[in-house]
Amino acid sequence: MLFAVCFRLHAQQADTRINISVIANPSGSGRGVDYNRLNDGIMLVNRKTPPRTGARQVQYLVKQWVQYDWKQPVSTKEIAVYWHNNNGSIRLPQSYRVQYWDGTAFVPVKNVTGYGLVNDQLNNTSFDEVKTSKLRIEIDSTDRASTPLAEWLVYKSKSGEEYPPIVIAGVDRDVMLDGKTYLSGVIKSPTPVQNIAWTKTSGPGDVTFSNINAKDATAVFSAPGNYTLTLSAGKGAVSSFSSLNVKVTPQPSAKRLDVVYTRRYKINSKLWNDRAKTMIINWIPWCIDEINRSDLSTGQGGIDNFIEAGKALRGESHGKHKGYVFSNAWVHQTVEAMCEALMVDAQGDPQILAAQDKMRKTLDQWIPIILAAQEPDGYLQTAYTLRDTSRWHEHWEANNRGNHEGYTAGYFIESAINHYTLTEGKDKRLYNAAKKLADCWVANIGPGKKVWYDGHQEMEQALVRFGRFVNDMEGPKSHGNSYIKLAKFLLDNRGSDPTDRTEYDQSQVPVQQQYEAVGHAVRATYNYSGMADIAAETKDVDYQSAVMSLWDNIVNKKYYINGGIGSGETSEGFGGNYSLRNNAYCEACSSCGLIFFEYKMNLAYHNAKYADLYEETMYNALLGSLSLDGKDYFYDNPLESSTARYGWHVCPCCVGNIPRTLLMMPTWTYVRGDDGLYVNLFVGSTIKVDKIAGTNVEMVQKTDYPWSGKVNMTVNPEKPKEFTVYVRVPNRQTSQLYTPIPQVKGLKSIAVNGKRIINPKIINGYAVIRRSWKKGDQIDLELPMEVQRVTADNKVKADSGKVALRYGPLLYNVETADSQDITKGISNQPLSIKWRGDFLNGIMTINGTWADGSPLLAIPNYTRLNRVKPTAVPDEGRSGGKLPISTIWIKNGQ
Repeated sequence: MLFAVCFRLHAQQADTRINISVIANPSGSGRGVDYNRLNDGIMLVNRKTPPRTGARQVQYLVKQWVQYDWKQPVSTKEIAVYWHNNNGSIRLPQSYRVQYWDGTAFVPVKNVTGYGLVNDQLNNTSFDEVKTSKLRIEIDSTDRASTPLAEWLVYKSKSGEEYPPIVIAGVDRDVMLDGKTYLSGVIKSPTPVQNIAWTKTSGPGDVTFSNINAKDATAVFSAPGNYTLTLSAGKGAVSSFSSLNVKVTPQPSAKRLDVVYTRRYKINSKLWNDRAKTMIINWIPWCIDEINRSDLSTGQGGIDNFIEAGKALRGESHGKHKGYVFSNAWVHQTVEAMCEALMVDAQGDPQILAAQDKMRKTLDQWIPIILAAQEPDGYLQTAYTLRDTSRWHEHWEANNRGNHEGYTAGYFIESAINHYTLTEGKDKRLYNAAKKLADCWVANIGPGKKVWYDGHQEMEQALVRFGRFVNDMEGPKSHGNSYIKLAKFLLDNRGSDPTDRTEYDQSQVPVQQQYEAVGHAVRATYNYSGMADIAAETKDVDYQSAVMSLWDNIVNKKYYINGGIGSGETSEGFGGNYSLRNNAYCEACSSCGLIFFEYKMNLAYHNAKYADLYEETMYNALLGSLSLDGKDYFYDNPLESSTARYGWHVCPCCVGNIPRTLLMMPTWTYVRGDDGLYVNLFVGSTIKVDKIAGTNVEMVQKTDYPWSGKVNMTVNPEKPKEFTVYVRVPNRQTSQLYTPIPQVKGLKSIAVNGKRIINPKIINGYAVIRRSWKKGDQIDLELPMEVQRVTADNKVKADSGKVALRYGPLLYNVETADSQDITKGISNQPLSIKWRGDFLNGIMTINGTWADGSPLLAIPNYTRLNRVKPTAVPDEGRSGGKLPISTIWIKNGQ
């Protein structure tokens, strides 16, 4: 949670001095610090409130430094620094000094006057003139790195010197052929710049700019293909230029694919029976018990908040709200997870039956309590109902975007969908309450009403999912479309106000102009998932272009090999392109969000590559969040770690999200098209798919995938019908960031009713089989399964000289628990696989040798760190400063 404690003011300069810091590249000694704030021209001032008090312990008292680099030497003899103590919450340093690069080392400037330490004003410092390409400030005894240094100005000392501007054309992006891309170049110069121009450098067609001489413009393209656009500024020797790449692609299919709703289904898979059972008998019951507790000291805020909110609405004496304002979220997630768990066929297993009985009783208890907390107009959030009315006055206030009104509401709406399918529409209590809530939002927010968006996205994708569901259940003339329109309105408002923008919640520019994934990774993926929904529903070309750009940026520049996202360099979020440290954040909720996003792209583009990706995330980043016994979990999922799982978290936002995502198996396994069904996952199961060419179809899969590549599918239509079955043909190279050797793709074989199909037709990564189907028809296929060595792009510095191991969709870890030194290099000797039914609940191991000839053993990433004793809550820090005991990336010993 972030709380605003200061105002933002642009620097006002009354003198004529020329500030050359604007053309410098800032850097510093701290990790995860955005040093661009040092020369952004924005200074902060404390609120007119009493300074903060309390004995917050200083985190460290060490020397820090910040630095400016120029492309060419500059002359200066004066600087100004602006210190800001964040309303007294950060101590200012004891001292600082200026150094310059003399070509060999940093040396102190001479004859210094100044070095002021006055808060919230510019402190001028002068010294003997220096000419240098690097200037540094060393800061002593500072708290929280260089945080109190808000702005650093450097003044030009020689009037004759001219410096070229810094020009940034923008990020690479995609655009639909019939759409336009929004150009927003950045030009930084200490003096006014003339001669700004956009040009086409390369590309197969014509480019038309809306204004060729403005840094902010649009461009349209006459033909598909790859283009380079260049922005130049300045004149003569003091000119600069920068380029960006644009990939122009045709628009997606006219109609999106349709959702297969999760209904009662059966699992018949070694891996998935085990994982589903642990979620059903251990994890979800544990979540129920924790949510029922009223004495939690960590991760508070369960069903007790709904009880107290119900009392408040009835005019009874009531207690205060507990926990975060968004604590309703894990209650609603757990309701949805219970509904899904109850749709899994227990197949007579007494432990599953007992757990499911507990879930039925819990739903019977919780649903009336939750509904009693819904306000008369349909609004639902217990933090609002139990609020401090002196601080939180009404719904949907701009200064209360951080109160997660839409985040919690969205999870409630989504829980109602699977409760409806669980009861086959016989119990509409949650469904009707969700409509009442959505109608409340529609009545108050929209054109001519309130303009608003939530600081944490979730309502957007929930409204589209629910709108589709209402239309499917009640007919296309129902009011489901009003929910979809509201979702678009919420997205359209994000970034529309230039004075209220931040990358953290993806409001830095309007969503139609977002081409790079930034900010908090969960908020981002929920945002992009909702945008993909709107693109598919409305065919809005700007949305389509933005969504494809964001997908391309994530998958090919910010994507971890295990299917996770979010390096954690920003607050629980994305770093820069190719910045993929292995001590990653990879929050479990961001994996859920990425699955949602990839799934929506699959619906829109009918392309199997998106299913390849969400399978990768599901089997690795998300599946391994839970321990094998289903009693502990990881909030964050770094690729190298020495940290144990834990039972609960101060922010338990993932606890229900993990099972509600993983147990929605029918939805991820199949999607529907007008002419047939698409097989996206290979899981031993029996699943009913409705409305395929006018009939319902039972699909039965028998397979040991991912341990084996052999898959048998029985197609059982209720009536003989002609339709197409599209079978995904996996391609294990899912991202341009990673190169696997050998390449594994295509099919070893595919047959229908025993008759082999030679050279099957492949469209968008699917093998296409069209015929008249009747009950008992069978498809047999075999996927190639080989051990692969994977290397990362050279731009990913964290993985330089390293290799990862992969088998099928599974990434593998090496662990010290297997009596091996995982800091050694791997040999180039052949690798083999071995089934170990008695090890880690039954896995295929990869076996090889280290460079010194000693045996190497690798285990699937989802089974990592299961031989480390769990803790009640997380240890401080993701690695605690210890050497990793489990890692994906192995030093290449060749």
